[in-house]
Parts: sequence; structure tokens; C-alpha cells
Amino acid sequence: MTGFAWLWLALSAAGLAVGLLALVLWRYTRFVVRIFEEKPLFIVPRGQPYPEAEEIRFRTADGVTLCGSYLHGEKNGGERRGVILFGVEFGANRWSCVPYCRHLLEAGYDVFAFDFRSQGQSDPQPGYEPMQWVTDYEAEDMRAAIAYLRKRPDADPHGIGFFGISRGGGAGLVAGANDPYVCCFVTDGAFGTLTTMVPYMRKWARLYVTFKPLVNLLPEWLFHLVARFALWQVGRKRRCRFPSLERAIARISPRPLLMIHGAADTYIKPEIAQALFAWAGHPKEFWLVERAKHNQALQVRGEEYRRRVLEFFDKHLGCRSRAGREAVARSG
Repeated sequence: MTGFAWLWLALSAAGLAVGLLALVLWRYTRFVVRIFEEKPLFIVPRGQPYPEAEEIRFRTADGVTLCGSYLHGEKNGGERRGVILFGVEFGANRWSCVPYCRHLLEAGYDVFAFDFRSQGQSDPQPGYEPMQWVTDYEAEDMRAAIAYLRKRPDADPHGIGFFGISRGGGAGLVAGANDPYVCCFVTDGAFGTLTTMVPYMRKWARLYVTFKPLVNLLPEWLFHLVARFALWQVGRKRRCRFPSLERAIARISPRPLLMIHGAADTYIKPEIAQALFAWAGHPKEFWLVERAKHNQALQVRGEEYRRRVLEFFDKHLGCRSRAGREAVARSG
């Protein structure tokens, strides 16, 4: 075979591959977009106002006014143990933090929770309808909350802890990844975008691909490419972007991370959560709660849940504030 024939063969193969890729992107992406935009059916907690809370309104860098509540913990011996920023789940209001944080308040921690834009009593974002996925808007809201806590007259100079549920947990990881003022992280039911999409896409592909054995032969990079193309389409339509939680969680280390997840979660299966956890550096801990569904670990293992969360913050946050106070006392 001549060199020209080899060149023609190579170009033909390349053209066929490009054509196949274009066909996949054109035919399959629309299904991915449709499923991605569907909202799961689950009960969203909406708590009642906490009478002693300090009501706060603060602005984001892009000009949206958010509504928050600063809950003061019980001062044992007149000293605050630390400050914790709480990230509520999709659709919940800021008062949903109380069942998760009541024991932290009793232990002496202050807690700050807020309503994301277009959620609760915060201002809406024109043209933006929130979804269960973390976008740059939720990350920006969380950055604004961190900035607010840093500027308070009673701000803790040694930093804050973060505690977030589901989408709220993801937003906190993205916002705190590059901000050392956030000293440690606890999430419950957090999930990444690509690490969640790609496993489901393989499952969906069997519904839409006529020749089923072909699904097993499709390379991983192709699913990632289709997923990114679908995210670009959704983001363009909704005027938002979807930050990579996988890259964000990789930047948390050496700050400690505790990830909690339900073993019976049918939305974000344990292996999906563990794939996200694998991106994180040490120190890190993954607690898989048996029989717990999505965001239901507190209901299933309440006593142990509260104990683990309190011990984590005592070890990685309360000790920092205490050490700081002791250092000031010694220098004085």
C-alpha cells in the first residue's frame, strides 16, 4: 500500500471518528440535558424561626441581598467555643439548621445560616431558577457569607468551621477551597457534578443506544465530554456555570474534612459519594450511615451523629480558638 493510500485511510478513520463523536453529541446530549434539569422528589425541611437569633442582611459581590440568621451559642464560662457557617440544602430555609446545630449551640458554638438567592427570604436572581446542582451563584453566596463572618465586630481571628447539607455542603466546599479562613469542613450528602453525572449516563445510555453491548465499549472520556457539553448547554440557557466540586475538594487539604453519607441513599449512591471523597487529600474521614437515605443520617443515627460532629469541631475548630485565647492571655 502506498503512502498516499495510508494517508487516505488514516484521514478516513479520523473523519469517521469525528463524525461518530458529532453524532453522539447531537443525539445523546439532549437526553442528558433533559434528565440533568429534572428535580428529584424529596421532602425538604423548613424550620421555624429561632427567637434568639440575630437577623442579618448582607450583599454578595454581584449585588444580591441575602437574608441570614446568626445564632449565639451558650457561653460556658463566658467564652465562645467557635463559629460555624451552615450551608442549607436545596429548597430549605435557614432555620433548617437548628436540628443539625442545636447541640453545637449548647456546646458554645455560634452558628450562622442564610438563605441562598432565589430561596427563602433572600432576594431572587433575575432569570435564574435554582436547581439541586451547585452553580457559581451558590458558591458566590457562600463566599459572601464567609466575608460577612470575617468582618463582624466579634469575628473569630482564628477562622471558622463549615457544616453543610447536600447542595449546601458542595457550595461550602467550592467557596472555602481557596479561603484558609475556613479551618475545617463537615458535609452530609454532598455530591459532585461530574462524579454524579457520568455513572448515571452509563446507565441512561442503555435506554437510548440500540446496540446494548456498545455501551460497555464506549470510553470514559467520551462520557465526560458529553457531560461537559451538556453542562455548557444548561449553563448557557440558565446563565450560570457549574464549578467542579472534584477540583475544589482536592484543594481542601491539609484542612480536615468529615464526609457523612447515607448507605441507603438512592439519589446519590454511596459509590458516587466515595468517588468524590477520593479526590480529597488527608486528613479526611468518610462515615457511611447504614439504613440512612439522602440527608437522613441525623434521623437514623441521631445520638452518634451529634457526637461525631461535635467531636470533629472540638478537635479541629474549638481547639484553635482556645489556643488563640491562651496565647493572648500569656502575652498579656
